[in-house]
Amino acid sequence: MSQSERPLPKLIATDLDGTVVRSDETVSGFTHSVFERVRAAGIPIVGATGRGPRLEALSRIDLPHADLLVLGGGGRVIDLRGPSVRVLRDARVPGSVIASLVAKLEDQLGPVKLLVEVLDGEREPLWGDHVQDWPYPDDLVVQDRAVSLSHDVIKAFIRTPQGNPDMLLEAASEIIPSDVVTLTHSGLGWVEITPPGVDKGTGLAIVAADLGIDPSEVLVFGDMPNDIPMFKWAGYRRVAVENAHPALMALADEVTLSNERDGVAFYLDNMLKRAQRY
Repeated sequence: MSQSERPLPKLIATDLDGTVVRSDETVSGFTHSVFERVRAAGIPIVGATGRGPRLEALSRIDLPHADLLVLGGGGRVIDLRGPSVRVLRDARVPGSVIASLVAKLEDQLGPVKLLVEVLDGEREPLWGDHVQDWPYPDDLVVQDRAVSLSHDVIKAFIRTPQGNPDMLLEAASEIIPSDVVTLTHSGLGWVEITPPGVDKGTGLAIVAADLGIDPSEVLVFGDMPNDIPMFKWAGYRRVAVENAHPALMALADEVTLSNERDGVAFYLDNMLKRAQRY
């Protein structure tokens, strides 16, 4: 069966930053209009993002068409379809686990900078070490590690002076077992830490199970290594934007235009037009 003859997917999931959100932090009117047409075609939409629960409102602004959101790289999954938000997953890792693995990393790799996401209220800050290279300094409160890690953590961020997240991700993955935490990165220059088994793929699996949809019926879009688990999980089509990380490109079935050129909307627009012709 050719791509043009395939039935439409039953679920569409997309990353936000770097995929549908442009570098000026906006989403185009064209993208919004195409997602409206997707909804009109009866296809549920999921926003799957590394943004934590504290950025739920922003995520809903950027993707107001979303029926569900996978936040925090998979740690918080919410259903927006009813009169009130329904939480399908709220996963956290004990601060003591983060403290132990950071100590192990520092013992083998040298000094590590640490930030943690603990609070989930609207626009609550991250806590952590003094850093000069966090891209959102207004969202950060510098605080003693012992205080920060006395709480359960939604997501942690680590960085070494070398500043290469691909190298740190590879090194940390060799030191820290996957049954302790999940490690990834999203292009911010930091390696991200979530609870074991928590990623965008397992977050989407929860969504699909709730909707009664098979992975083979799910179309996904992304740009960074933290999208790899959902690319491995989804089976309808895995589409990378042309600005995607090489590791994600290697898993993509197709490549669309960049986020700056509305690649996701361009792909979906063509998909809907093909469906109308058949």
